[in-house]
Amino acid sequence: MQAYQRAFLKLALAHDVLRFGAFTLKSGRTSPYFFNLGRISTGNALRTLAAAYADAILATGVAFDLVFGPAYKGIPLAAAVSVALAERGRDVAFAYNRKEAKDHGEGGLLVGADVAGQRVLIIDDVLTAGTALRQSIALLRGAGAQPVAAFIALDRQECGAHSEISAVDELKRETGIAVHAIADVGAMLEYLGAAGGDPRTVAAIHAYQQQYGAQR
Repeated sequence: MQAYQRAFLKLALAHDVLRFGAFTLKSGRTSPYFFNLGRISTGNALRTLAAAYADAILATGVAFDLVFGPAYKGIPLAAAVSVALAERGRDVAFAYNRKEAKDHGEGGLLVGADVAGQRVLIIDDVLTAGTALRQSIALLRGAGAQPVAAFIALDRQECGAHSEISAVDELKRETGIAVHAIADVGAMLEYLGAAGGDPRTVAAIHAYQQQYGAQR
């Protein structure tokens, strides 16, 4: 496990981003864990999160010119990640979108750096159905940008309701865009094992993955 993965998972547990119990998901499944990156709400926590994103991004070696944050959760993430990248010697521009087009001032849906002709890395929190990422890819391509990859915090490695592959792999198959993550369920289980996590929780997650885990 990489140091940035440990830092991210430690942060997620400390701020209740990652909680354990019985949670009903939008899919109707009952999950033994729930992930909510919206719990990150302090400057220091956001700095730690952005550092994990930046280190994970640089570790992939993906080539990009600009980071993009889908409204709304992706907006502070993209801004914070751009700062973290600058601190690591990669000063890149960032942009984001509005939910509704502005009809005065500069107008339009996109805010920030001009995305046209740029290789764009999309930053978001988690991928469930993938709707937000699909919309972002279409929006960026329509603006003349080249989306090259997307980065999320946690990959649940879970198959869709009508598919044996994960939402991450399904998005790549449909759009050609690879989705990377700071950590996945395998790393989460490894971390919990090393940190002395509740064996019942670990067993419940293993059982859930056996039932709903994606075939890779």
